[in-house]
Amino acid sequence: MSSDSTPAPATGGDGHGNTPGRQVHRLKANSIGLIGVLFLSVATAAPITAMVGNVPIAIGFGNGAGAPAGYLVATIVLGLFAIGYASMAKHITSTGAFYGFVSQGLGRIPGLVGGLLTSLAYIVFEAALVGIFGYFGQSLVLDLFHVDVSWVFFSVGMLVVNAILTYYDLSLAAKILGVFLVAEVFMLALLAVTVVLHGGGPEGWSWESLNPLSAFKSVAGSFTNPMTGTTVAAAGTAGIGLFFAFWSWVGFESTAMYGEESKNPKKIIPIAIMTSVLGIGIFYVLVSWLAIVGTGPTNAIALAQDSATAPWVFFGPVEHNIGHWAVTMFQILLLSGSFACGMAFHNCAARYIYAIGREGHLPGLAETIGRTHPRHGSPHIAGFLQSGLATAIVLFFFFTGRDPYTGLYTLMAILGTGAILIVQAMAAFAVIGYFHGRKEHPETAHWFKTFVAPGLGGAGMVYVCYLLMENAAFAAGTAVGDPVFIAIPYVIGAFVLAGLVLGFWLRAKRPAIYAQVGRVTLEETDEDLPHVYSEHPLLLEKS
Repeated sequence: MSSDSTPAPATGGDGHGNTPGRQVHRLKANSIGLIGVLFLSVATAAPITAMVGNVPIAIGFGNGAGAPAGYLVATIVLGLFAIGYASMAKHITSTGAFYGFVSQGLGRIPGLVGGLLTSLAYIVFEAALVGIFGYFGQSLVLDLFHVDVSWVFFSVGMLVVNAILTYYDLSLAAKILGVFLVAEVFMLALLAVTVVLHGGGPEGWSWESLNPLSAFKSVAGSFTNPMTGTTVAAAGTAGIGLFFAFWSWVGFESTAMYGEESKNPKKIIPIAIMTSVLGIGIFYVLVSWLAIVGTGPTNAIALAQDSATAPWVFFGPVEHNIGHWAVTMFQILLLSGSFACGMAFHNCAARYIYAIGREGHLPGLAETIGRTHPRHGSPHIAGFLQSGLATAIVLFFFFTGRDPYTGLYTLMAILGTGAILIVQAMAAFAVIGYFHGRKEHPETAHWFKTFVAPGLGGAGMVYVCYLLMENAAFAAGTAVGDPVFIAIPYVIGAFVLAGLVLGFWLRAKRPAIYAQVGRVTLEETDEDLPHVYSEHPLLLEKS
């Protein structure tokens, strides 16, 4: 079947004398299968960065040796969210994902708010990962070759590569991400397996780390760092451990946005959603637990108190059980993992910008950022716009003298996480609104899958939003006094206000466009039939 991106004409009107008279450009269909979708979505979670970066913080300043239990709690909450999310994905296939889900579950104006917030999140997430890539690149080259190269050169190079890859078919990015992701997972799994084969660690198996109640216990006491010999007093907050556990999943929700480009999306996207959430969760729980076992709970808490020794919660068992070469490999994979994560977020941002742009809310958007490449079927213009936005953010942090890790990465990650958590909560309640409020598809509505599970998941997301507000200053670290950090809630508020203003304006002044908000979806997804795009109240058929 054809998979070109030639735009299909829109015909008809809305009954108010308004005829859009424009064309909707399509992404390339059937570009990737289930494995490709999983590579793209799991890469945004950046497993090796999440483990080596977040777990020591949770151990040292959160729930101590109960950090794996925090990941277990997060797996349960996000699993409940994913049940409803996957149920909705069986009926709505849209590159806008959250944008389309919230629009059709809670209404068009909340949908616009959700769409703009998600776009904001993915835009700054790429900039954040570009920053951490630059930091890791500078550190690695200095350690291996004793050459000090400014982080900005690594970051700009990554931006250029991302822009080029987004220009082409999505399958190319999926293949590259797949290589990096397999390497990450292999090394983390190797760490876990060697701990088991060596019979555990210096303090036994630490089964209490897997007790769900341990997730809510705060670390406290005095601990001696085995590397420095210094004794430190640890005083953490369980909420910090839980927040960093949830933070480690950011990006998994991107699964649904690849539906229009995947094979048989109404079948594989729900599978990919559940597989990514539960697969990542089980993997995180086991790897974090075995890292603590291999290091020893007491040693792990002590090491995590010092940022210089914190990574050795993972590096220590690796060096002891495998050899120093594995530590070097971990450092290399931290670099490649951040690159893969940033590339995945670049694809996410480009598709959200494209999905909103193709509906033509403002004049000229549909034929610019809403266009796709005539050969590759990629959102190339939206991708280049995203490259420009990310580059501007990176250069701002560089020329103002801010650090790529504590400044660019940390602050943009907090901003993006705040925005995406709000939308995740909205999406959870949108499932209930879609199936039980609007009574859509009553044949698949279910008391648990489409009501209780998303309700509990949504409540969990609201709780995580609270955790972020409570612990944002801690997460910011030395950047807590930075004007960028202080501006974060105002930036999020501005995007919420922009969505509200745009929604009410469209409803009053452009009712035909307003009727289409969040309604450009892929209706027919049988692999043996042509794809059909639905644009309420218009029907767009693939030529």
